[in-house]
Formats: sequence, structure tokens, C-alpha cells
Amino acid sequence: MKLLVTGGAGFIGSAYVRRLLQGTESVLRADRVTVLDSFTYAGTEGSLDPVRDDPRLRIVHGDVCDVELVDATVAGHDVIVHLAAESHVDRSIASAAPFISTNVGGTGVLLDAALRHRTGRFLHVSTDEVYGAIDQGSWAASAPLNPSSPYSASKAAADLLALSYHRTHGLDVVITRGANTYGPYQHPEKLIPRFVTNLIDGHTLPLYGDGGDIRNWLHVDDHCHGIALAQCNGRAGGIYHLGTGTARTNRDLTGLLLAAFDAGWERVTPVADRKGHDRRYALDTTTTQRDLGWKPTVDFDQGLAATIEWYRENRAWWEPLITA
Repeated sequence: MKLLVTGGAGFIGSAYVRRLLQGTESVLRADRVTVLDSFTYAGTEGSLDPVRDDPRLRIVHGDVCDVELVDATVAGHDVIVHLAAESHVDRSIASAAPFISTNVGGTGVLLDAALRHRTGRFLHVSTDEVYGAIDQGSWAASAPLNPSSPYSASKAAADLLALSYHRTHGLDVVITRGANTYGPYQHPEKLIPRFVTNLIDGHTLPLYGDGGDIRNWLHVDDHCHGIALAQCNGRAGGIYHLGTGTARTNRDLTGLLLAAFDAGWERVTPVADRKGHDRRYALDTTTTQRDLGWKPTVDFDQGLAATIEWYRENRAWWEPLITA
């Protein structure tokens, strides 16, 4: 099987590529993996160092909005796993244009190329944020999309665009929507790595608002396994949720991180809440568990401890990203 992974040098994308090439992903075998990545601030070649010498890996430096490059790159691949995206909510609030261009326009360019080259499957990786906040219960895949930020709106638009290619053109499109994901190789602009690296360096932790926002945390290995199962066994036109029952307020999570460093709450600096901040996300994973046999396996406390240790031991990877 020949796979094209867009955004394959990013956090989840690089984890997926490493799992494919290291034989960690039990449900599929890749004969060739092509990474298409523009290597902006969030995509680093260092994330692919563990598999860089694998002869099955090909790295293409380029933008998903580049029609000619995408067309040439898509040719000959059986599956596209589309993870390339601008993904930081705060950046989208400051400037939405890159999110619209990459997340919507880039997805359209890829879909057109997939249609031209009769790609066997287009796996589009999305987010729980497309639904917006939910006070109680959890979102089913049939729920209406109600995004709050320019980032989540651009992902919702990309989801709908991908589904339209399935309905109009018969393109084999599958969508996964994942919960907040954590683990090694995540850019230190995100909450867990930012707080961990700040604690390592003796800085304070900027906690939004009252810290009461609730998130479900999914380890990147579980997220990648869900993507692999959806790629192999998902129904064309299907939407699959990858979430957990591990709900934590941001304040509770901050407390766990402080405890891991024997630090006190004097290290926390409250900051003004984010505009349009969603209070709570939650995904109903019943269909995913039933149809794909997927469920998360990484215990949150153990996964968090291992993630903290990874950042302690891999300063050479993350420090340049902070100082850049």
C-alpha cells in the first residue's frame, strides 16, 4: 500500500508516519509512505528523524495549496491521509487568512487531485472543535456543526467540502474527529507541552480565565490507531469519533503538571480568557467502538508522566521551536 500523509512532519502526522514505518501500527502495512509538508513552524524534520533512513519514506517539501505540486505528488498513491492544517486557535483569532487558505483551500486542492488520480481513499483528519461547546452529554457524528473560532470553522468547512466530494463524485472519503491530543513531539505552543517546558525552564504558567474549561485528553498513539482503523475499515462517507472519558478542567490538569514538578500555584499566572472560548467538548464514540473496534488504551496519568519525561529528555527538539 502506498500512502501519502499530508502534514506528516506535524505532531499527529509524524506520529502516524513513525508508527507505520516502525511496525507499531498492527492493522496495516505500508510499502511506501510519502510525507507532504510545508515545514512551517509547526512541522519539523526532526520529528521524522527516527525513520528518516527508512527506504520506504519519501519527503516532499511543499504546500497543499500548490496545485501542480500536489497533482504530481498524489499520483500513484492508494490512500491520502490528510493531516496538513493550521491548528492553533489563538493564531486563528489573530489572523484567520492562513487557516482559510490551508485548511479549506488546501483540502480542496487535494480533493481535486484525488479525484483526477482515482485515489482509493481520502482519510480526512478533523477535530471535535467543529461541533462547538456542549454543556452536558456528548456529540454524536450526526450533530450539526457549530464552530466557535476561525480555526474550527475552517476545519468544519473542510469536513463539509470533503463529504461533498463523496456525495457528488463518489470519492471514497472517511473523516475522523479527534479529542484534544497530547504526547511526544507536540509543538510547545499547545497547552501541555507549553506548561511542561515552562516548568522545566522555571517560567510561570499562563492559565486562561478561571481554568474551568473541560477537555477530554487522547494520547497520540491512540489517536493514530483510530486513524489507521478508519483508513482500513471505515465506511465511505463515514465519520468516526476518537475521544476518551478522561475529562479534566484546565485547572485540574495544571495541578497535575505542578505536582509532577513539585511546584506550587504561585507558578500560575491567570490571563484573560480567550475570545469565544468553548467551555466543554465531548464526543460520543459508540459508533467508532462498534464499527472499528477502537477504544483508547493509554492511561492518562501514565501517558502524561511519559510525555513529561519525553520533554525533559528531548530539549534539543523543542528548545529551537521556542526561541525561533
